[in-house]
Amino acid sequence: MVLIAPSLLASDFTNLGQQVALAEEGGADWIHIDVMDGHFVPNITFGPPLVKAVRRCTKLPLDVHLMIEKPERYIEMFVEAGADHLTVHYETCPHLHSTIQQIHAAGAKAGISINPSTSVSLLSDVVADAELVLVMSVNPGFGGQTFIPRTLQKLQQAAAMIKQAKPAVHLQVDGGIDEESSRAVVKAGADVLVAGSFIFGSGNIPDAVRRLRSRAMSVDA
Repeated sequence: MVLIAPSLLASDFTNLGQQVALAEEGGADWIHIDVMDGHFVPNITFGPPLVKAVRRCTKLPLDVHLMIEKPERYIEMFVEAGADHLTVHYETCPHLHSTIQQIHAAGAKAGISINPSTSVSLLSDVVADAELVLVMSVNPGFGGQTFIPRTLQKLQQAAAMIKQAKPAVHLQVDGGIDEESSRAVVKAGADVLVAGSFIFGSGNIPDAVRRLRSRAMSVDA
């Protein structure tokens, strides 16, 4: 089963409710929200009020990716706003296990993300404590970037680690996901695809969601 999580970073913010509805019409499984602070990554995006607004638009799980420093200060706020999944970066959490526990205590599922330059092996001691591992396939901060090919090897490594530690953990990939890259990342082990520009820049959002899923699930065809 491959899950599609359209990223609102690439959506039309002036018609956010409609954009979410169109993604849902196409069969989206989750809605992905990138939170950036201008410190950990060179961009500033959304906060809890945006998550709260999106929560009113859809019943789909809200997959909130915290690309911020000291994420532990904001976990409760994002969960109260409506986040179902909260993903934090390995690079920003010196006490990662504690942060995962905090996410669980707040009532959300926990994800761990790694940047393109971070080794998958660093997650070996915590992967069983989370519900999701996110491998970034571009350098985080801006949408519309090109997929980094070496991500495929990292996905394979992560998939093997998850299989050994806790098979129920989702393996998510984010960055440069389109019809061409989707098939390769699923073959490498990913089961949750985050796509922004491909979906919201397509001109036909529901069709883009359906095409991405069809292509991703053609791996065994």
